[in-house]
Amino acid sequence: MRNPDLANVPVMRPQLPTAEELRPYIERIDAARYYSNHGPLLRELESAFAAHFDVTSDRVALVNNGTVALSAALVAAGARAGSKCLMPSWTFVGSAAAAWAANLVPHFVDVDPETWMLDLDRLKGRPDLAEVGAVMIVSAFGSPVDTAACDRFTDETGIPVIIDCAASFDTVATVPIAAPGRSPIMISLHATKVLGTGEGGLVLSTDETLIRRLNQVCNFGVWDSPAGQILGYNGKLNEYNAAVGLAFLKTWPERRARLAALTDRYAKLLRTKAGIDVLPSFGSGWVSCYCNIAPKLRDFNQNIQALSNLGIETRRWWQNGVHVQPAYRGFPRDPLPITERLAERVFGLPFFHDLSDSDFERVASGIDVIVG
Repeated sequence: MRNPDLANVPVMRPQLPTAEELRPYIERIDAARYYSNHGPLLRELESAFAAHFDVTSDRVALVNNGTVALSAALVAAGARAGSKCLMPSWTFVGSAAAAWAANLVPHFVDVDPETWMLDLDRLKGRPDLAEVGAVMIVSAFGSPVDTAACDRFTDETGIPVIIDCAASFDTVATVPIAAPGRSPIMISLHATKVLGTGEGGLVLSTDETLIRRLNQVCNFGVWDSPAGQILGYNGKLNEYNAAVGLAFLKTWPERRARLAALTDRYAKLLRTKAGIDVLPSFGSGWVSCYCNIAPKLRDFNQNIQALSNLGIETRRWWQNGVHVQPAYRGFPRDPLPITERLAERVFGLPFFHDLSDSDFERVASGIDVIVG
C-alpha cells in the first residue's frame, strides 16, 4: 500500500525559460510587430541551431511541431503517395501519424534487440521493396542513429530514409555518427524534450534542395512567389515559439551539464543491478529526457506498482507498440517478437534536470525493491 503522506517523485518535470528570460525577445516582437511568417526571431533561431549543429543555415528548417516536420520531410524527400513506409511499431504514435498524414501506409517492422531500432541491412533483402516509398528510422529515446548508413541505404535502394530523432537534440550535436547527412533528421522541440520551444520541430539535412522544398511544403506550397507552386499546408513556427528557443539556447550549457550528471548517476547505479537491462547506449556520452529500464524479473505491472507504492511515478512511454493501438491495428506489419518483448518490460524512471538528491535516492531504493 502507498503511504498517502509521501509526496510523489514525478516521472518528468519540464521547465521552459522564465518570463524574465523571455522578456527581451517579447519586447523585440512587440517592437517589430512581426509575429509569424518566417520572422526575424525565427531566422535568428535557425542560424543559432545551424551553429549548434555545425551546418549552414540553409540546411536547417523550423516547423510548428515534430509530427508536421516528419510528414513534411517525407513529402520533401519524394516518398510516393500510397506506398508503404517501413517503420518500427516500437515508437510514439506520432511517428505513424506523420506517415499517414503524408499519404503513406505505415508498415510496422521489428527492431533489433541490441539497439531497439530498425536494422537497415536487414531491410535491404525484403521482397516488397518495390512497394516501399520510404523508411522511417526512429532513434530509441535519444540513441545515436548512423546517418551515413541511412544515406547508403538510399543510394543502394533509391528509397528515402527519414530519421525520427525526436529526443536526440544533444545526440545529433555530440555523437559523430549521428551528425546530419542527406537523410533528413527530425528533432522535436516539444516542451518535454531537453531543449524545447513549447511546440516545434527542427529538420536538418545536408541536402539544401530538400530543406528548401520542406520549407515550401510548410508554407502552403509557396516560396519565392505568391502562388502555390506545389501542394502544401501551414507548418510555420511563430515568433513566440522562436523566442522560447532563443532564450533556452542561452541556458543550454548549464542544463546539459545537469542532465549529463544525472545520466551518469543513473548509469552507474543501473550497472550494479544484475536484474535490470537498460537502453544499450544509455550513459555513453549523450543526454536525453529519458531513463528507461527493463527489469528481467516479475511482470512489469508488478514492478510499476511496487514503485508507485513508494510514491515513484513511472511511464511506459511507448506502451505496447503502435501496432496494437486501435487506429493502427489494421495496418500491415511483420511479426514483432522483439517489440512485444520490449513492450512487456520497458518503462521510464523519473528523469529531469533538477531531480533532487533525496528523490534520486528514493528511486534508487525503489529499484532495489523491484530487483529483490
